[in-house]
Amino acid sequence: MTREKASATTLPRSRATPTGAGGGRRGDVLAALRGSHDALSIVDIATQLRLHPNTVRFHLETLVEAGQAERVEHPRTGPGRPPQMFRAHRGMDPAGPRNYRLLAEILTAGLAADPDPSARAAEAGRRWGREMARDMDTAAPTAEQAVNELVRVLDEVGFDPEPDTDDDQPKIRLQHCPFLDLAETRASVVCPIHLGLMQGVLEGRAAPVTVQRLDPFVTPDLCLAHLTTTTPAQAPTGSAV
Repeated sequence: MTREKASATTLPRSRATPTGAGGGRRGDVLAALRGSHDALSIVDIATQLRLHPNTVRFHLETLVEAGQAERVEHPRTGPGRPPQMFRAHRGMDPAGPRNYRLLAEILTAGLAADPDPSARAAEAGRRWGREMARDMDTAAPTAEQAVNELVRVLDEVGFDPEPDTDDDQPKIRLQHCPFLDLAETRASVVCPIHLGLMQGVLEGRAAPVTVQRLDPFVTPDLCLAHLTTTTPAQAPTGSAV
């Protein structure tokens, strides 16, 4: 049984925003750069904001590293080193707000509208899993090696996986869903993507094992991926129940 429910008509307004200029003095420095048609020196900004030049220099370095400001070549007009000149990055702010949740909602809604959303989602996951397997060792792994590789991939993605070989049916315990909000509203799409992703990784490695079935939310904090042996000619099948 899944936890799928009707999607809310109003999308959450929360945004995952990388560290940017923010407010405070760094924001003031960036605002000074954006408010000037010409490049500014450290002294120019320090005078305008009544800050110590070293403080301005520190924030400018951080803004340059973040891609929000850039250095400008200043021609030498006399003896000595010309002052460092800076201007705001030309273009959209690379550290501005992000809303990947909205993009994910749009894409999953598109998949959900397909006549067979689970099959299409699983195939999309398999394609991505095969692509991830391209970066792995070219040698075909044993079943144990393949499962360990898959666990490492799942851990990197954020599933908090744990192999479970206590009985005759080996499983991988998934103790976290990195797409939990979407899995709760679009389980018919998100869970098959996860299943396909695991199958694709193993298929791309020509592993003698595959994920036969994914049981979402067998408990509120656990999903189970059921493993089974296979042959190289056997195509992965299965379902996210």
